[in-house]
Amino acid sequence: MFEKLKHRAGVVRTEYRHSNPDALSRVLYAASRIYSGAVTLRNSGFDKGILSVRRLPCPVVSIGNITAGGTGKTPMALYLARLMRQMGYRPAVISRGYRGKAEKAGAVVTDGYHLFADCATAGDEPFMMASVLKQVPVLVGRDRFQSGMRAVADFDSDVIILDDAFQHRRLHRDLDLVLLDAAHPLGNGHVLPRGSLREPASGLKRADAVILTRSQNREARESLPQMISGHAPVFRADHVPFLSGIHGQADCLEEKGISDHGDPGDLSFLGAARVFAFSGIARNQEFLNMLSGYVGSLTGFAEYPDHYCYSGRDLGKIEQKAIAESADCLMTTEKDYVRIAGRLPASLPLVVMGVEMRFLNNDESGFVALLRRKLLETKLETRS
Repeated sequence: MFEKLKHRAGVVRTEYRHSNPDALSRVLYAASRIYSGAVTLRNSGFDKGILSVRRLPCPVVSIGNITAGGTGKTPMALYLARLMRQMGYRPAVISRGYRGKAEKAGAVVTDGYHLFADCATAGDEPFMMASVLKQVPVLVGRDRFQSGMRAVADFDSDVIILDDAFQHRRLHRDLDLVLLDAAHPLGNGHVLPRGSLREPASGLKRADAVILTRSQNREARESLPQMISGHAPVFRADHVPFLSGIHGQADCLEEKGISDHGDPGDLSFLGAARVFAFSGIARNQEFLNMLSGYVGSLTGFAEYPDHYCYSGRDLGKIEQKAIAESADCLMTTEKDYVRIAGRLPASLPLVVMGVEMRFLNNDESGFVALLRRKLLETKLETRS
């Protein structure tokens, strides 16, 4: 019921897009109050122990946010999985698999060595993680307890990373990480659909740590809610772009004197390129902002909704526009690439940008120390 209400709240704005502005404002206000009340009631049920919570037989770390989309949960999940491997743990990543065919029944996307599901089955973000992570199982399913038990039984996982699970309170977590955008931590301060908050800001009191993303050269434009002060440590991190790959007609760039020169991850070669970009992610503008520091000339940009399923016609139009603007190449994100792999435009090379999470200054050492302590405490509690 809660998921249906959440979905309904998300489409109210679209349904009334062409309405009278005053009428739209009243409808959004009313819908926001209803949604906020339902979420508050649900949270109260968990806080008072009325609604049951299930526990996995190993530590669980949740990555989530309090606003809708675009704070960097997927790069954070990748960072955590790799960090835990370095620590000697055997992590598994569990995702709902939003819009994937296996969302309801659940599925193993990868055992850490082989892919068992495609993008349509797993969902774009889980499939992308499964494609780049090594020796880390990735599973999807609406029932994340069932997925977690499967990871423990089949892959001997000793720590579970929950992707996008701050509001998924049916499963106990030992460390709740909440990501907030440094520029707009709480959006406009209103709950869906009037604003972008998934729940009232008071929900942040459940966070064990807050990570302000996109923090480089940027101060938070809003004061963090008082309930964070003195309760949860706040760390600052940034989204750092890198070259994920060049696909299709890569030799066309070399013929024009544009080459990555074999430097892994380096995007600076794009300073000599004319680029036509496209993306369908939660924060398309952020993708454009990242491009501005690398691209010599942006000839055009095609913007689509988050999780957009590109048709052959869409890709054809993108290619035609790029050619008409004399672009040297196309450019998109890793998340978009997994949705179009195998159906790439034929005439132009496609440059794919990835994003990694990087803590600022000395924040990483503090975050790693917190993670080590929480994992150790949970393992000791499990054994006793």
